[in-house]
Amino acid sequence: MAGEVAPGGAALDAAAFHGARRYVATRFGSIAYVERGSGPAALFLHGFPLNGFQWRGALDRLSPYRRCIAPDFLGMGYTQVAEGQSCTPEAQVDMLLALLDALSVSSVDVVANDSGGAVAQLLAARHRDHVRTLLLTNCDTEHDSPPPALLPVIQLAKEGRFVDEWLGRWHADRALARSSEGIGGMCYADPAQPTDEAIDTYFGPLLSTQQRTDNAHAYAVALERNALAGIGPELRRCRVPTRIVWGMGDTIFSTKSPRRLDHEFGHSRGVRLLKGSKLFWPEERPDVIAEEAQRLWNAWIPTNGRGSR
Repeated sequence: MAGEVAPGGAALDAAAFHGARRYVATRFGSIAYVERGSGPAALFLHGFPLNGFQWRGALDRLSPYRRCIAPDFLGMGYTQVAEGQSCTPEAQVDMLLALLDALSVSSVDVVANDSGGAVAQLLAARHRDHVRTLLLTNCDTEHDSPPPALLPVIQLAKEGRFVDEWLGRWHADRALARSSEGIGGMCYADPAQPTDEAIDTYFGPLLSTQQRTDNAHAYAVALERNALAGIGPELRRCRVPTRIVWGMGDTIFSTKSPRRLDHEFGHSRGVRLLKGSKLFWPEERPDVIAEEAQRLWNAWIPTNGRGSR
């Protein structure tokens, strides 16, 4: 299935993705999102410092089966953050609830990566009636949040330097971005990733104004506090069917995390380990996301508001 698009539409390149972007006005700001498909809703939560464009391949493949919604978090991408609005993981959860309400969506299948995975865990544990299923990829866990590799980023963000000194350099020098010293070598297995259009789409908006740069820094600084501390008992009580797919070439998050998540979630559907894949593998391997999502969704049968196999 790699490289293919499921029946139902052409592949989403950057131009098509930009053209499909919509905004919802909320008290948190004007929330950017891309929606594709119809039927039961699926919510795709991106990583840092990316945005909904990360999920373009998954939307291509899954929109024939779900109403796929890929928002940009507060502080990331094209979302316009309200003055004084927090960008903490808890605020992201509240923003998503407001977004779903505005879109008349009562429950979703959640697919998440990286810091979006922390938000997804909070959403599933504390607002479980809104979540039918959860597909988690490499992300924060209670015992690895923030991961040690993120601490230099958080420090630079506190000093107001991260966006210009890291993202700005990568935006200006695409070869550097894809090198071992850039986001490519850090987070992607394919040396051709991220593409030029992905670099533009991810970093361009964060560099475009001082306010957007400040919001990106606020997002990073908010990751210093472990928003998942103490969530273990809530996850064990959580009856949301959860599948964990983990790239074992990840140098950011611990390779112990997938087994811990499998143990902690009360309704885990098990773990799949991907040899050599790094943090942002969902962007490189949307066929795996589509395969795992459909398997999880097809196994979920509603019973009095709950899911069972």
